[in-house]
Amino acid sequence: GLATAVERFVAVLVIACPCALGLATPAAVAVGTGRGAELGILVKGGAALEAASRVDTVLLDKTGTLTTGKPVLTDVVSVLGEGGEAALLRLVASAEGQSEHPVATAVVEGARSRGATLHPAESFRSEPGLGIEARVHDHLVRVGTADWLRAAGIGTSPLESQADGLARLGRTPFFAAVDGKLAGLVAVADRPAPGAREAVLALRNMGIEVAMVTGDRARTAAAIALELGIDRVIAEVRPEGKARVVAEERARGRVVAMVGDGINDAPALAGAHVGVAIGSGTDIAVAAADIALLHGGIASLPDALRLARATLRTVRTNLFWAFVYNLIGLPIAAGVLYPFTGLTLSPVLASAAMSLSSVSVLMSSLRLRRFRAAA
Repeated sequence: GLATAVERFVAVLVIACPCALGLATPAAVAVGTGRGAELGILVKGGAALEAASRVDTVLLDKTGTLTTGKPVLTDVVSVLGEGGEAALLRLVASAEGQSEHPVATAVVEGARSRGATLHPAESFRSEPGLGIEARVHDHLVRVGTADWLRAAGIGTSPLESQADGLARLGRTPFFAAVDGKLAGLVAVADRPAPGAREAVLALRNMGIEVAMVTGDRARTAAAIALELGIDRVIAEVRPEGKARVVAEERARGRVVAMVGDGINDAPALAGAHVGVAIGSGTDIAVAAADIALLHGGIASLPDALRLARATLRTVRTNLFWAFVYNLIGLPIAAGVLYPFTGLTLSPVLASAAMSLSSVSVLMSSLRLRRFRAAA
């Protein structure tokens, strides 16, 4: 009797070993994050994967995320009279020369390609999301949004209709003022990033709500959104406003992923359930994000969310079979079948079953190695 009791005791202890349960989650997460790294999807831990698997709303920045982030100068409209376009472009490009914004780079490169000679700018000042101000050859030059110029007492109504017309073409117009008077406007255009439209369609097919959040004019944003198949647009949002939009979506009970690439996006990335940074963006954006898309840009976002969902399915599968193993094995090890069938489970067989359960969890997790990015 004592020997039988000890045998049952040891068998129960061996079966009750929580190896399979302990391996169920970390094994799947380790394989999932490793497979993501191979595909250029850098995931910062299991918590990020779990949150990404539940995402039902994706907020997308426009410039550098949905678009290439390399705008080009398209239009220069001047009210300075004959020869005014060249003079205006020279002043605006000189003022923008000290800015690191992609739009500023487009204006400077466009001016140089048109033969403009740039001058050094002084007293440069930038208002994120609004515009820039600098002094060029004793002229005070302001370039920015209509609201920003109007706040400085500069009327923009003479060029509003032209600006709206450019916006409807998907271009981004900016007003320019010289010495406190409206001087004209410049416009740049940024083309959609490769695979952006397909990525939006894939997200919608996954049952995810997609919205664009941008500081651009509403008409410009609407034109790009129409081209990409995005129905919801939140435009003319200042950098700090993006974080507010994220907070509002979270308050609605949505599980939010914010996707961006710039310094201005960092607060919104940090405030979302899942912050996703485009790998070509700034280091600050990547540091603030939970997931970084190192290759393929926005086109790899659906793959990142699909991988997260697959990993969580694997975790649940592992936990299910680990629990089933314990639920079946423990009563048998305790001898519940012995009075009816005479069957017992020796400690040797129990240790073999315990080992096999751990191996089965690992094999189940390794199935994630077969995860493939969408063609």
